[in-house]
Amino acid sequence: MERRKAIALGFFDGVHLGHQALLRRTVERAEERGMDAAVFTFDRSPREFVTGKAVPLLTGAGERRDVIRGLFPIEEVITAPFDETMMTMPWVDFVLMLAREYRAGWLVAGHDFRFGHQNAGTPALLSKKAAALGMGCDIIPAVTLDGVTVSSTHIRALLERGEPEEAARFLGRPFALTGPVRHGKGLGGSRLGAPTVNLVPAAGRLIPAFGVYAARVTVGETVYGAVTNVGVRPTVDEDGGVTVESHLLDQSVEVYGKGCRVEFLKMLRPERKFAGIDALRKQIARDADEARAYFKAVSEASYPGAGEKSCPN
Repeated sequence: MERRKAIALGFFDGVHLGHQALLRRTVERAEERGMDAAVFTFDRSPREFVTGKAVPLLTGAGERRDVIRGLFPIEEVITAPFDETMMTMPWVDFVLMLAREYRAGWLVAGHDFRFGHQNAGTPALLSKKAAALGMGCDIIPAVTLDGVTVSSTHIRALLERGEPEEAARFLGRPFALTGPVRHGKGLGGSRLGAPTVNLVPAAGRLIPAFGVYAARVTVGETVYGAVTNVGVRPTVDEDGGVTVESHLLDQSVEVYGKGCRVEFLKMLRPERKFAGIDALRKQIARDADEARAYFKAVSEASYPGAGEKSCPN
């Protein structure tokens, strides 16, 4: 017979330190009770679906799954569609679904977890109903860092202000964007003398504050130190579209068409318009020197270059 499951409940955008506390408890309960550890999440932001207002995501559904599996021994990540049926489901039916369809034997949720039609389900009701159905339930209190509650909302605000180092403290790792490498307009190599890797972020992903960053770029299993520009390139581009372009430090490689991951480590300066190409070219050289100094200061041994292996997260 299939074993029962200890199931973590939530949207888990970012899989930050608060989420990790919840997932850690889920694994502990599974091991204690001879159950399988699992996660129940949604394919889209419930808040966005309900309010109709866009919520830029820290992680897409696939990345959330990969991060969870990379951090914890959890194989089953159930990604349910958040649609009209899910939104209008009575909270009692939601708990019954977990027990009957997914064989839940233990539930783990955060202190602010709300569920069911009109968010009528609360942590207290979840615990009470779980007990009535013969299931255990843990409600994880807020996780704080320097007196601030760890939340996806706070992390988004940090990134939108251009503070990736602070955001990384709350995430437990650097914020990253992933996607395929596309061909740009050739401005980097032909006019600026700095070939770039152009990343195509997935729709709906949060884009950090416009500016220039020291970054770590992973292509395949190779990691490179980089200077990454996020913005609209006001000096050379009149189209106005947002771009994420990384200049790999001291490297010249062919990466077009491959998957790419850009980790934002430190903001070097805000994006601004220069008087011309020559001024921009000189600034790019200064940005590269500043990024090299950053990597050297962080650790002599960890300077990202060709041949390093990427981390799973």
